[in-house]
Amino acid sequence: MADSAAIKEAREDLAAAYRLAVTHGFHEGICNHFSLAVPGTDDLFLLNPYGMHFSEITASNLLVVDKDGNKVEGEGFIEPTGFFIHSAIHRSRPDAKCVLHTHMPYALALTMVEGGRLEMADQNACRFYDRIAYDDYFGGVALATEEGDRIAAALGDKRVMFMANHGITVVGDTVAAAWEDLYYLHRACQAQVLAMSTGRPLKRVPDEMAKQVAEQVESEAMGATANYRRHFAAMKRLLERDQPDYKH
Repeated sequence: MADSAAIKEAREDLAAAYRLAVTHGFHEGICNHFSLAVPGTDDLFLLNPYGMHFSEITASNLLVVDKDGNKVEGEGFIEPTGFFIHSAIHRSRPDAKCVLHTHMPYALALTMVEGGRLEMADQNACRFYDRIAYDDYFGGVALATEEGDRIAAALGDKRVMFMANHGITVVGDTVAAAWEDLYYLHRACQAQVLAMSTGRPLKRVPDEMAKQVAEQVESEAMGATANYRRHFAAMKRLLERDQPDYKH
């Protein structure tokens, strides 16, 4: 395993993501789950213990879970759907170190309408051009390995997946990268739902321009990775001011 400092940082980052989900209204009761590969391993990941509200999550109360669903470290219950979804994605996508699954309302709303898609109609949406998978089959509650594997296969090599009648899943190579996508996905979905509520047609950005925007956001010139870190660092500073116990 990685050194203790790297594991401590990983725990703190994931705990921060849980707290920020509450701040932005992405959480739902004691449901939903975020996971992060334990640094220095390829078969262990951090996961929230079921029964704890996201606002209660701290760095130290996250569970360490192995690929077979065994609790390696921590106190609490491993929620089955959390394990089946996250373990399958971590297995199939080694690059997906962080996996965030939520039922955040505006994204969920788009999974509830026939043919629901994130339309390239604003700048925030355009950053996701050709980066979204759509799973148009609702397989019920993920309570089996087969359903987890089906979900992972539907995600493929994309960073974001809209899950029909269910919610969304976002993956990234770091918590900062995954959080960046989760935040801007929320903003894009929120804006689209508001625009659709006017009853007037959306003014879509041409594919060529949407692709250009996505490439600009990803480009080295824009310093995407550094920007993700800056955004997440700013969010953590707010937590350190208002909820410093997340690091405990």
